[in-house]
Amino acid sequence: MAKSFTSLLLLNSPLSPPSSFSQSLHHLQAKTFPQSQSYFGVGTRTKPISASMVEAQPPVRKEDIIIVGAGIAGLATAVSLHRLGVGSLVLEQAESLRTGGTSLTLFKNGWGVLDAMGVGNDLRSQFLEIQGMVVKSEDGRELRSFRFKDEDESQEVRAVERRILLETLANQLPTDSIHFSSKLAKIERIETGETLLELEDGTRLSGKIVIGCDGIRSPVAKWMGFSEPRYVGHCAFRGLGFFPERMPYEPKVNYIYGRGLRAGYVPVSPTKVYWFICFNSPSPGPKITDPSVLKKQARELVRNWPSELLNIIDLTPDDTIIRTPLVDRWLWPAISPPASSGGVVLVGDAWHPMTPNLGQGACCALEDAVVLAKKLSDALRLGPESVEGALRLYGSERWPRIFPLTIRANLVGSLLQWDNPVVCSVRNNVIVPKLVRLGPLLEHTNFEFEPL
Repeated sequence: MAKSFTSLLLLNSPLSPPSSFSQSLHHLQAKTFPQSQSYFGVGTRTKPISASMVEAQPPVRKEDIIIVGAGIAGLATAVSLHRLGVGSLVLEQAESLRTGGTSLTLFKNGWGVLDAMGVGNDLRSQFLEIQGMVVKSEDGRELRSFRFKDEDESQEVRAVERRILLETLANQLPTDSIHFSSKLAKIERIETGETLLELEDGTRLSGKIVIGCDGIRSPVAKWMGFSEPRYVGHCAFRGLGFFPERMPYEPKVNYIYGRGLRAGYVPVSPTKVYWFICFNSPSPGPKITDPSVLKKQARELVRNWPSELLNIIDLTPDDTIIRTPLVDRWLWPAISPPASSGGVVLVGDAWHPMTPNLGQGACCALEDAVVLAKKLSDALRLGPESVEGALRLYGSERWPRIFPLTIRANLVGSLLQWDNPVVCSVRNNVIVPKLVRLGPLLEHTNFEFEPL
């Protein structure tokens, strides 16, 4: 039994041409969902349907593994599964990859996962390795500097453009693995134990396994009983400055601390520099999309700060500047729902949104992806009855890492957002220059996992 099930997992030969009847059914489906082969074996994914049923409602397209969301978590999960010989269908609500936004910082744990996925070296060639970190006060006075290799010889830090990371991951997948314009409208568990997904365009799919990678406002997480992420009391402007010739900065993370306000910038490539400004705010405030307004507001916050920061903001293209409220979700034991329910499981921000203060949001999503893929692959080789146990094991293994990191990131952000002048003076003159050690702060970047 196990052997026959294993044979169904592998990426085999393409589907034989559909019959004329199945071709007519395919014509009735949404154009964004061409009928495709089963990644678990040869055969059509859609069960035979009578003509009267077609008239009554759209056919249900049957899938083995459905991934909701084509962000970092979703694509990383799909690529990890693909490298293990397991296929999946990725649903993305946007019309194309969501390549807007800025960049994200990846530490050695993230790079280890990207190497396992086979894309590490391709990405390294495009982005600068960050050598260290400099901390300054708002008047430009240097408080402390560190070199990453002095603290940990194996450390690797690079800022990566989100667009390039997504495109690189997507290029590892078979053609038609990602379906766009596929926004989830409804989710329910059906009598067979599978999960039925209905999209806004009326398309209906059922999946034996559904992996929610649909971000901090995840509909899948909401269906599973998770609370909305909690606003932590500060917002952030982010952007990607562009220098047409060459940017003039050393490959270091530059932090600037003020009162209830902090900023930073880090070179990404020879021509691009990522920057952020984090500020206290009693509420998230209205959503603003006008880039000229965003740039003006960001500049006003740091108008008397070091000139290099203002220069980077001025050189930021409109399509890279964003403003977001920072949120997280603390996964309290015995209170929060588990990471999986039946054949549905969460990955990345959909499960554990965290603030960016440790630079671990994307790294943890990559970790989730490779751990889940390995456990799923192993379980599927044993038989379908092993799947739910594997999903539970994934959650129980990842929780002890995710929960403390989420809290730690929150506390670090709260400490750095102090606005009391006396406390800020102690921070700038005692804590940062004399007490802070970088080594212990980077211990969380140590991560071991089974190779793909």
